[in-house]
Amino acid sequence: MTFEQASLLILLLAMLVLFSLDRFRIEVISIAGLLAGYALGLYPADQIFTGFASPVVVTVVEILLIVQVLARARLFDNLAARFAAAGPSGFQVIAGTSSLAGFISIFMNNIGAFAITLPVALRLGTALTIPRRQLVMPVAFAALLGGLVSLIGTPANLLVSDALAKATGAGFRFFDFAYVGLPVAIAGILLIAFRVQRLFPEPDEAPAAISPAKRRIVVERRVPDGSPLIGVRLSDCPSHFGIKPHALIRGENFVFGPLDQSVIEAGDMLLAEGDDTVFAGLAAAQALIADINPHGLQPDFCRVEAVVMPESTLVGSRIRSLEIFHSRGVAVIALSMRAPRIEGRFLDLQLSIGDILTLEGPRMAIAEALEESECLPLASAASSDPASLSWRPFSLFACGIAASAAGLRPDVAFAGVVLVLALLNHLNIRQAMADLNWPIIIMLAAMIPIGQAVATTGAAETTAGWLSLVVPITRPLFGIALILFLAMALTPFVNNATVAIILAPIALEFAKAGSHAPDAYLIAVAAGASLDFLTPFGHHNNTLAMGIGGYRFGDFLRVGWPLAVTSYGLALFLLALFWL
Repeated sequence: MTFEQASLLILLLAMLVLFSLDRFRIEVISIAGLLAGYALGLYPADQIFTGFASPVVVTVVEILLIVQVLARARLFDNLAARFAAAGPSGFQVIAGTSSLAGFISIFMNNIGAFAITLPVALRLGTALTIPRRQLVMPVAFAALLGGLVSLIGTPANLLVSDALAKATGAGFRFFDFAYVGLPVAIAGILLIAFRVQRLFPEPDEAPAAISPAKRRIVVERRVPDGSPLIGVRLSDCPSHFGIKPHALIRGENFVFGPLDQSVIEAGDMLLAEGDDTVFAGLAAAQALIADINPHGLQPDFCRVEAVVMPESTLVGSRIRSLEIFHSRGVAVIALSMRAPRIEGRFLDLQLSIGDILTLEGPRMAIAEALEESECLPLASAASSDPASLSWRPFSLFACGIAASAAGLRPDVAFAGVVLVLALLNHLNIRQAMADLNWPIIIMLAAMIPIGQAVATTGAAETTAGWLSLVVPITRPLFGIALILFLAMALTPFVNNATVAIILAPIALEFAKAGSHAPDAYLIAVAAGASLDFLTPFGHHNNTLAMGIGGYRFGDFLRVGWPLAVTSYGLALFLLALFWL
């Protein structure tokens, strides 16, 4: 093994570990890795930033711009209303909303499909008393499955198509992925719709229309006179009241000391964590109250839940610094966090992707703040945007898809769609560029030169040689089975684009070693990179679902392992049937 090969493998391993830890921003890790690769001599200076000019990155940017227009549309709300009026069963609602997410995901990125479908699913769930936990995870997983079907369904598909084009002179056609992806998506959606009703049955203690799912939240509340909490020790709060205290504030000072010696007094502020239904009961019993909101008597005053999306400007901010809300008279009264790290007071809590804010304030002010901060409200609302009243943006997008399917390069086809949307005032390019999910784009562009180095340094050939000692990769079915397994094993811990970038050169070496066409190997990479159902942090959809649905880590394993095993077996069969 040469110095370049060894240093590249060490660099990739270090980056994968940092990605999986989720302690540092992905764009920072990617840029650091990109510069480290240059310092190690893995590519020359003129190739450092070639990823930003890659057709793959350009296409992803164009799709994200178009999605901003389509996501503002509420055309699916009418379909939801008609569906609800038909009185469907719980299975039909879960399968139907999941199928909608999967269909949308064929033509746009997974997160966009999830964001468009989720409010529709929650609206149906509330109207038909279906628990939220039976809806959120299926919609999230269906959006991942839908991405298997088309060239633009996920960046991983674009990346393997680009790798095929560089190896053979021609990439995949628009629906080449559908031979494997469509049956896997249909089977996966039906399987998860069947299982979630049994894994997450409706709670007996409250109707789903009132409490569709319990969710752990963090709040800071005042203990009023006459509260049953007065005189209670903090150590007794979990057993007596079902809440976990984190801090007790008296006046402006923290009350320190062992929990069994700290006693709650009238007027104290209690920072605590517990189920939202528990805090609702304590508020109804006047045991804990929020400070009076001066906007509470306004006619348009409301309470809204919103999730912090991956592209949100709030990621990494503390609640006290959210001027986008404070300046509009909007209060953050509760926070549901994926992994609460409580230090200081409620206003010191730091926001992460998938956290859910509970907001109180004027309705229009909340709507403006959420739109500006790129947060997703967990309820469908009417929109005054012209795009929401017209099929024209969808028609233009369909034209771009048709042009791409007919053989026009996707970056050129969707550039035309972006141009026409801008000319028709459906898209403000300057504002839309500012609202893009830049961390994902930067990560994708930065990883492309590193992925190319896997091939140019001979690291892919060396890795393929090592693996051939364990598995007979010269037999195509064994090689494809191993590639599919490696992709599915990596994707729960790192994003699917990184998996595709790293494994595509290795897949090409597998095909070369067996003197086979590389198509099946690369489709196995793309499929495996998107079959991410086992952890809440492998894909942003899973992270968002965990916060919105109130799931725990083990829930993903319980739901995900049968889906992963079924998808693996079916994908391998279809690869052998159609591509070997």
